[in-house]
Amino acid sequence: MMRAAVVGGAGYAGGELLRLLTGHPECDVNQVTSERLAGKRVDRVHPPLRGRTDLVFRDIDSLEPADIVFAALEHGESSRRIDALRAAAPLVIDMGADFRLRDAAAYPQWYGWEHPRAEALDAAVYGLAELHRDAIRDASLIATGGCLATATILGLWPLFQAGVVDRSVPLVMEAKTGSSAGGAQPRASTHHAHRSGEMRSYAPAGHRHTAEIAQELGCNGAGPVVAFSATSVEAVRGVLVTAHVFLNDDLDERAVWRLYRERYTNEPFVRIVKAASGLHRAPNPKLLSGTNYCDIGFERDPNSRRLVVMSALDNLVKGAAGQAVQNLNLALGWPETNGLDFLRGSHP
Repeated sequence: MMRAAVVGGAGYAGGELLRLLTGHPECDVNQVTSERLAGKRVDRVHPPLRGRTDLVFRDIDSLEPADIVFAALEHGESSRRIDALRAAAPLVIDMGADFRLRDAAAYPQWYGWEHPRAEALDAAVYGLAELHRDAIRDASLIATGGCLATATILGLWPLFQAGVVDRSVPLVMEAKTGSSAGGAQPRASTHHAHRSGEMRSYAPAGHRHTAEIAQELGCNGAGPVVAFSATSVEAVRGVLVTAHVFLNDDLDERAVWRLYRERYTNEPFVRIVKAASGLHRAPNPKLLSGTNYCDIGFERDPNSRRLVVMSALDNLVKGAAGQAVQNLNLALGWPETNGLDFLRGSHP
């Protein structure tokens, strides 16, 4: 069994990662850190792990050697600690934003801080297996994508890869997300009395994941302009992205179907969801709760060249911990579905 350390394991993404790793056939978690909860039992903070672990949180300075380090820290923390993380293990999988962007100059714009280790960005691989599978296999530093960015990129990648997007027209997208995307630490915006019953446009413009979307779809400099908005809805888990894409040719739905089938037929965690009728004829994040799937659907506007693309996932799994485990499997040459090939959706 490979030894895994989870650095920053007290939050929602860290807890979900621990849940997945406890069922992984090749990996054993032997360290979990939390500065705030050092000395407390892990299963007291993550009760689904009762009877599955007797680990106690430790502080990060007591991190011991491991085979893999997963970093689930606040944005800006892992880049400051990258030397210690890489000294602890030959493979580091970072679930924060610190190594997602290739251009260090983008960090002040999108995150408000100068990158402390800009030279390390060249070694990092953006951890979306559907786009960068071969690079992930050879990587020692992997940066998992943001949850909203992951859903958006997967939904649109076949269109950009095929060159059918009209780059002169802005790419307009809106993402709805549940409260767990805000993290485990309480704040006014996640307080139940404020959050319950609300649908709040919390980032109508300037959301940080805009930078990832533009980078991975190749929009920087070449267009289209990426216009991304984010809305909080009354749900705990889940992301639903609705994107409006204008095509450069008058493709019918059959041609669009072919593009998506050609790109995703062999992908273990991407499904095309487009039924002619029924309640669940389009992607629905409720049905993906606890799974590593991203479901994608689309509808052609008969009155223009607009294609409406919908993509859904669980922000804590395919948008965070599941993506990290998928990267682990690829990097170590294991079956990509190890520890992830299950269904746990909610219906109804």
